[in-house]
Amino acid sequence: MADAGIPTNQLKKNSLGVGAITFLVVSAAAPLTGAGGGIPPSMLFGNGAGIAGSFLIVTLILLAFSVGYVAMSRHVKNAGAFYAFAAQGLGGRIGGGAALIAILSYNAMQVGLMGLFGAVASGTFAQFGLEWPWYVWTYIAIALVAVLGYRQVDLSAKVLTWLVLAEFAIVILLNIAILIKGGASGLNLQPFSWSQITSGTPSIGFLFCFAGFIGFEATTIYSEEARDPAVTVPKATYISVLAIGIFYTITSWLMTMGIGVENLLPTLQGMDPSGFLFMLGETYIGSTLTMVMGVLFMTSLFAAVLAFHNAVARYKFVAGREGILPDRVGYTHPRHQSPHIGSVLQTIIAVAVVTLFVVQGLDPVLNLFVWMSQMGTLGILGLMAVTSFAVMAFFAKDAMGESALSTKVLPLITGVLMAYLFVIIFRDFGALTGAEGNLSWMLPGLVPLFGLIGIGLASMLASRDPSRFKDLGKTKG
Repeated sequence: MADAGIPTNQLKKNSLGVGAITFLVVSAAAPLTGAGGGIPPSMLFGNGAGIAGSFLIVTLILLAFSVGYVAMSRHVKNAGAFYAFAAQGLGGRIGGGAALIAILSYNAMQVGLMGLFGAVASGTFAQFGLEWPWYVWTYIAIALVAVLGYRQVDLSAKVLTWLVLAEFAIVILLNIAILIKGGASGLNLQPFSWSQITSGTPSIGFLFCFAGFIGFEATTIYSEEARDPAVTVPKATYISVLAIGIFYTITSWLMTMGIGVENLLPTLQGMDPSGFLFMLGETYIGSTLTMVMGVLFMTSLFAAVLAFHNAVARYKFVAGREGILPDRVGYTHPRHQSPHIGSVLQTIIAVAVVTLFVVQGLDPVLNLFVWMSQMGTLGILGLMAVTSFAVMAFFAKDAMGESALSTKVLPLITGVLMAYLFVIIFRDFGALTGAEGNLSWMLPGLVPLFGLIGIGLASMLASRDPSRFKDLGKTKG
């Protein structure tokens, strides 16, 4: 524990248990946001009713990824997560590249969600006669997140716990209502058939599914603040993947049942997809609870914004502590022991990017949210591929008691798969996001560019401080 008034380069120890870490990362996946804002367009533009089967498959893939990820987390306890794993498995220069890509990706996810939050909040409060532009609500959210991110992580965890429980509860209530009433025309398992999974454009459906899980991997970011991290982090990782996967699989299945397989696409084609969940709400749980769902949709987005803010602040903290960013960034608050400088930097970046979009008159959803979130998804998929190969390299000489399945077989399979997805999204970024002209390659091009910058910064560290470079990504505490 630091003396009062003296900054340290250590985060607050023993402050998070399995439940707190799970809520911090599940909130980044934003269950209600995924159900209301992710599943309907994935059905419309992807593979229709087959999205439920796609979620099941993606859950199994990410469980396979988690096996190697968890195995390495038992031996590398560092808030840098992807960065630390890359540095320890593939060397400090690759670690430096991973650090900058992580900072870019989580920044993009958080700032993008700010746009969607502003749009949803504007519509929600307009129902009560308070009609303000979307960016006013976005700036208010940035201010609230700045306060929570600056303080102790356990405060953020307490806030997120209640928000996540509420959003799970309202969707589960809708699911139960559809289940009890038997849907529109009876319950069936058609959405899990191979013909449905491969219908339409399954590649887009699968990409939406992977995006729905983004955030689960952040369990290791809190390893330095966890109680007994060798036990807490693995449990939180598996619980997060299963909770998100089961929730999305069952919810997408019952949403399909609620309208009927045959009626699903015709209904979606004739409406704004973001209103589909609320249409089902009006039918099965009534207008009052549907209005509550709309408010929780807004708080769901706020929870996700706060979770990504916490994640990127810790990546900046670690990069500063280890010399990739200026040393000053690598100190914690003397009282809160939070990565307060990284948090402040993130707040400044959020204000700057949002203001740029406001000045340019760009749409908060179609531009700010879609462009930024897809760029973040691209970067995180790339980091997952690198991490899988880093796991293999880390255990190559000494398995340290871990099985070949967790150190070789599954990391190889998931690494190749994630790398393939990265290439697909990079190639089709413009078509997937609506970014036209130079933006179609400039936005995704930021991911490899930041990787190269990170490699360059790590190389500079290697030349000026070889001993510090050698220790990049090692367990801290």
